[in-house]
Amino acid sequence: MKILLPPSEKKNEPKKRNALKLDALSFQADLTTTRNALLKKHKEVDISHCDVASNIYSGVLYNALDYTSLSTAAQARANSSIVIISAAFGAIRLNDVIPYYKFKIDPATWKKPLSLALNGLDNELVIDCRSSTYATVWTPDPSKTVGIRVFKKVAGRLKVITHMSKLTRGEVTRYLVSQAKNPRTPNELHKLLSKEFNCRLIQPEDKKSWFIDVTT
Repeated sequence: MKILLPPSEKKNEPKKRNALKLDALSFQADLTTTRNALLKKHKEVDISHCDVASNIYSGVLYNALDYTSLSTAAQARANSSIVIISAAFGAIRLNDVIPYYKFKIDPATWKKPLSLALNGLDNELVIDCRSSTYATVWTPDPSKTVGIRVFKKVAGRLKVITHMSKLTRGEVTRYLVSQAKNPRTPNELHKLLSKEFNCRLIQPEDKKSWFIDVTT
C-alpha cells in the first residue's frame, strides 16, 4: 500500500538548527539535481534550519493524521507507505528532514524526474489523496489506484466539498496506517474503509482510476 498526499500550504518553521542534507532524502538518486536547482532559485529558503516533514506540515490534513499521536507501529507504517508530493523536493516521506518553504509546485519541473523516481511505486495498491494540482505531476497505473473523493449530503443531494475534504483524507490516512494489515486491492480497501466511513467504491471508466467516495 502506498498513500499519496499533497503537502500543506500551512507549515511550521523549524526551531532546530539542522542543516538540509539532500543526499539523505528519499528518492535522492532521481530527484537531487532538480531539488538543488530549485533551492538555488529560491534563495529565501533557509536550509540551515530543518525538521522532519511530519513537524513541518501543519495544515488540516496533517492535523487530522496527527502523526505524533500514532503508535510506534503506525508511525513506521506511515513512514513507509506515505509519499508526499512537494513543490520543493518532488516526493518525500514523513521522516525526511526538510526546511520551511512557501512556493507552489511547477508541474513542468517535476513531471520527468518524478516519473523516474516513482517508477514501480504502483506495483502496490495506490491510495491517492492528492489535490488536483499535485495530481498532475505523476499518474500511477489507474488499475491499481484508488482516488479518495469527499462529498457532503445537502438537501438530499451529494455535493463535492473542497477545503474540508483534506480533513477526511487525513482521517482516512490515519485509519489506514493504524491497521495491522494493508489492503491489496480496491475491493479490500473499500471493505476496510467501510468499517469506519460512509463510502462507496466506484468502478474505473475511460482509463480513469478507481474511486472511493466518502460521504460526511
